[in-house]
Amino acid sequence: MEDFEEEIESVLYIAREISVYKIPPLRVNEGHRANDWGDLANPLWKGRLRIIETKRNATLKFEDSQTGELFAQAQYDPLKPSVEAVLDSSRYFVVRVEDAGKKAYIGMGFAERTDSFDFNVALQDYTKRYKAALNPPNPTSETPSPHVSLGPKRDYSLKEGQTFSISIPGKSRKYGTGTNLLSSGSTMSGNGGGIPLLPPPPSGRQK
Repeated sequence: MEDFEEEIESVLYIAREISVYKIPPLRVNEGHRANDWGDLANPLWKGRLRIIETKRNATLKFEDSQTGELFAQAQYDPLKPSVEAVLDSSRYFVVRVEDAGKKAYIGMGFAERTDSFDFNVALQDYTKRYKAALNPPNPTSETPSPHVSLGPKRDYSLKEGQTFSISIPGKSRKYGTGTNLLSSGSTMSGNGGGIPLLPPPPSGRQK
């Protein structure tokens, strides 16, 4: 069953038309430039590009648009990227391809900037999933939410026979479980003996 799951392929991205170029050796301490590749209107090869993901890796496949015949392929490793953007354009890239253990670098160009943007997004999404799989979250290291009570639930209700006191200037009363805080003789107006409303807190800075 595991062997079958490893062979399942997901298509992350398809470019219907790309151009491949032969590129000159990279100069020391300089990046690649598409303008150094000669006549960009006459590529070495044209076809489609597919990014295929399996359980083990992702692969860039350069294929014939009509027959699907493989022209070249590149294993994409997020830790050692095989794709590099050029310095003078957002539509051209350098790709390290592999064939029978041999490696070579080719230039790749997209017809539209939207295609190159989607290409970048597909690689970024795969990179995020790849790194997340390497560092899965550890449930034992998660800190508890501050909104979750860590201790036992306490009962603060009054038991039968218990009383509590309310201190009001000039008065002192005790109330128990059978006492009505607003007796029939008390009112909420200023003339009665009810509990007075507290004034709002001062607007000044508290010390």
